[in-house]
Amino acid sequence: MASPESSDDLTVDEPYDLPVLSHLTESRKHGAFPPIDDYAFLSDCETSCLIASNGSVEWMCVPRPDSPSVFGAMLDRSAGHFRLGPYGVNVPAARRYLPGGMILETTWQTDTGWLIVRDALVLGPWHNNDQRSKTHRRTPMDWDAEHMLLRTVKCVNGTVELEMSCEPSFDYHRAASRWEYTGKVYEEATAVRTDDPGAGPSLVLTTDLRLGLEGREARARTRMEEGDERFIALTWSELPAPKTYADAAQRMWQTTESWRQWITQGNFPDHPWRSYLQRSALTLKGLTYAPTGALLAAATTSLPETPGGQRNWDYRYTWVRDSSFALWGLYTLGLNREADDFFAFLRDATTGENGDAVPLQVLYGIGGERQITEETLDHLSGYERSKPVRIGNAAYNQDQHDIWGTMLDAVYLHVKSRQQVPETLWPLLERQVHAAIAHWHEPDRGIWEVRGEPQHFTSSKVMCWVALDRGAKLAELHGQLEHATDWYTIADEIKADILEHGVNSNGVLTQTYGGDTLDASLLLAVLVRFLPPEDHRIRATVLSIADRLTENGLVLRYRTETTDDGLSGAEGAFTICSFWLVSALVEIGELQRARHLCERLLGFASPLRLYAEEIDPRSGRHLGNFPQAFTHLALINAVTHVIRAEDYRNAGGFQPAHSPANNPG
Repeated sequence: MASPESSDDLTVDEPYDLPVLSHLTESRKHGAFPPIDDYAFLSDCETSCLIASNGSVEWMCVPRPDSPSVFGAMLDRSAGHFRLGPYGVNVPAARRYLPGGMILETTWQTDTGWLIVRDALVLGPWHNNDQRSKTHRRTPMDWDAEHMLLRTVKCVNGTVELEMSCEPSFDYHRAASRWEYTGKVYEEATAVRTDDPGAGPSLVLTTDLRLGLEGREARARTRMEEGDERFIALTWSELPAPKTYADAAQRMWQTTESWRQWITQGNFPDHPWRSYLQRSALTLKGLTYAPTGALLAAATTSLPETPGGQRNWDYRYTWVRDSSFALWGLYTLGLNREADDFFAFLRDATTGENGDAVPLQVLYGIGGERQITEETLDHLSGYERSKPVRIGNAAYNQDQHDIWGTMLDAVYLHVKSRQQVPETLWPLLERQVHAAIAHWHEPDRGIWEVRGEPQHFTSSKVMCWVALDRGAKLAELHGQLEHATDWYTIADEIKADILEHGVNSNGVLTQTYGGDTLDASLLLAVLVRFLPPEDHRIRATVLSIADRLTENGLVLRYRTETTDDGLSGAEGAFTICSFWLVSALVEIGELQRARHLCERLLGFASPLRLYAEEIDPRSGRHLGNFPQAFTHLALINAVTHVIRAEDYRNAGGFQPAHSPANNPG
C-alpha cells in the first residue's frame, strides 16, 4: 500500500479535470440548497451524517441512520444544522478525506489567516466490556462506534474568527429543542426535546470554547491565532466526551487508525484509478450497520430524482438486491468479511420468533424490521421544493422476483473459494431456490420497483435463472447432488422460456415478455453469465442499450414514456446503469469504448469522489439519494473490469471483476 500523505499539511487532492469543473459550475446555480454532490459523508458504521462545504452538518439521524433526524437542513433550511467554520466565510479553500479513511479535512482561508477543521464520527476500541451490547447481534470486532461527532480546529497561519452554531431540531423538525448548561461553566450544554425531554435523544456538546445558549441554538465565537487548537464534541450516549484538545486529537487518531486497518485488508491495483476504488470501498463500509450486519442502500431520504418532482424515496434501509450486489464490489477487492455479517442478518430476518421460516422480503429495516410503513412529512419543504418528503418505503411488500437470484449469486461468490457451504446457511439458500421455482413464471414489479401493474419483466426471469443455476452449484458444493440435477433442469427450462418470449426479432433482450422496450437491467444478462459474451443476443442487447437507451452517453433505466412505472415526470440517468454498460462493453470486447465511458463517469464524481443515484445527462448534476451504495459497487466492478481487461489483453485471458485475482471465475 502506498504510504499515506502527511495528515498535518495543507496538501489537497490533485486538480479536477475540465469536465468535472464544468459540471460543478453548472450544479452550483441552485439557490439555497447546496448541490447534492457538495456534501461529504461520514460514518462510524452505526450513525452517519452529511456535511455541506460551508462546514454545516445538514443531515444526521441518531442513534441509527433510519432514526428521525436531529439535523435536517438538507430537506428544509429551518430543520436543524451544526456549523463550524470561520465567521463570514462560506467557501473553503479545499476539502478532502484524509487518505485511507473517513476523516474529513476542510481548509479555510480568510483575509487574515488559515484554519484547518477536521470532522469524524469517532471509532474506538470495543467498549462493551462490563455488560453485553443491547444492539449488537454480530460478532464483536476490535473497533466500535463511540457515538460522537468530533470536530477539531487548528489555526495554522495568521488570525481567524471562529464561529460555531448548533441548532438541532428533533423528530424531522416536528419537535422543538431547548438547551441547558450541564457543565461547571460554559464547556458543556445539553439539548432535549421541548415537548418531552425524556423522549430522546439527548445531545450533549462538550468543548474548550465558551458556549452561549440562544433559544434553540448553542453558539460560540472566538479569535484564533497561529498555533491555537480547539475541539467540539457532540455526543448522544453515556460514553465520555474528550475534555481536552489532546484527548480529542487522540480520538481522531484512533478513528483514522481503525479505518486504515480496515482498508489495508483490501487488494487494490497499482493504478491511477485506485483512489476511486478505495473511496467506493470506504463508502460501502460506511453504509453498513455494524450491530446487525445490514447494509443501507443510501444514507438519505427524499433527495429527488427530479428536482421539484415526486420521485423522492427513503433509501435508509437494506434492500436484499443492493446489499447482495454490494458484496460483489467488496468481494472484488478482497473485502469479504462483511458478507458473513450480512448473511447472518438475512438468516435472522428470515427466521420467525418460533424458529419458523419467513419468506425473503425485498427490503428490511436495518435492525431486521419487516414492516416499513411509508408516510410523508408534509411540513418539510423538501430539497429544492421536491415534495413529498417520504419516510419509510412501501416497496417492502412488493413482489420482486430478482431478489432470490441476487442473494444466491452473492452467496455463491462468497463460498466457492472455500469449497463448502456453511451448514447454518444451507436451509436459507434452499428456501430461496424453492421460492424462485414457485414464482418465476408469475409477473412482478421488477428490479426498478415500478408502482404500475406487475408485468413479466425479462430481467426478473434472468435472475430467477441465476437463482436456480447458483442454487445448483451450491447444492453440488454441499453434496446435494440430486437437488443440483433437478435445479439445473429447471434453470434450463427458465432459460428456454426467456429466449422464446424475452427476445425480439432483432435478437435483443426486451424489458418485458412480448414487448420491444429496452431496459438497462438486461446488461446484467452477460454479467451473471446467463449467456456467454460472444452470443449474438448479448452483443445485440449491449450495443442497443449503448446506442438507443442513452442521453449524452449516459444510460437511462428505461424510457419513462414507454414504461408504466406508476409515476409522472422524468428522471436522470441511473449511474449504476452506465457503470454496468462499462462492464458489459468489456465483456463483448469493446474495451476502448468501455474505457472512454469509464473515464467520463469518473469525471462526474463529486469533489470527494462520491456518487448519488443519478446524473443529469445535460448538466452532469447529481440527483437522488446520496451516497448510493448501488452506484459505488457498480463503479468498483466497472473499474476493475477495465483494469483487468487491459492487464490480461496480452495474456490471452480475461477475469470478470467479481472474481478475485487468485480465483478465476
